[in-house]
Amino acid sequence: MARCKSCSAPLPANTNRCSFCNIRNDVDLHGRHTYSMHSEQSDRMCPHCAKNMQTIKLDLKDSIHIERCNSCFGLFFDPGEIETLLESSVSNVFNINLEHMDNINQDRFQSKKKVKYIKCPVCQKFMNRVNFGSRSGVIIDQCIPHGIWLDSGEITHLMEWKKAGGELHNAKEKEREKIAKKKKKSSKQMHYSSSSTYDSSIFQQQPKSIEYELFETVASLVYRLFR
Repeated sequence: MARCKSCSAPLPANTNRCSFCNIRNDVDLHGRHTYSMHSEQSDRMCPHCAKNMQTIKLDLKDSIHIERCNSCFGLFFDPGEIETLLESSVSNVFNINLEHMDNINQDRFQSKKKVKYIKCPVCQKFMNRVNFGSRSGVIIDQCIPHGIWLDSGEITHLMEWKKAGGELHNAKEKEREKIAKKKKKSSKQMHYSSSSTYDSSIFQQQPKSIEYELFETVASLVYRLFR
């Protein structure tokens, strides 16, 4: 049974907040990655603080460089870098715990946080707000060509989500959607094939109907002439 790192009380199942001291315990990950300062001042501006950010180098298997605001501690990742960091931080996840995922999202949910569209630190165009993965609860700011912005604390939220099986759940949901689309497509093709057969039978019967109408017309004229 997991225990609170602050008061050592047993932690309730599927939650990270201690019911005794109300301290939130971080998920047991691989630990914080070491990093070094690559550049004290980047040419990219923080979308919240309008200040030049720092470029830091994370010492992973494949080192990555990310931008960090020294004031609000927001992070900007180039495309693919978040996935690299999550893969390095959380591994060997084989189970999906939906209850734990929901508790993580509820615990981290900020009801008073205002919705704000921010500009990409690279191109200065407004970014899209997108829910990262299924049930992650993290609304990221994304510029598809240039990268993703995360506010302070959101990268840890994503790590906890993955640890609870969020990425596995996302993959299964996509597989279900793929199967559902195939079934829908197959159903439409069968319906079209059935409709085509029906239409063809009508077309084949149509000449007989026209001949019958012509016969009735001729018969009517003959009757009028020779009655």
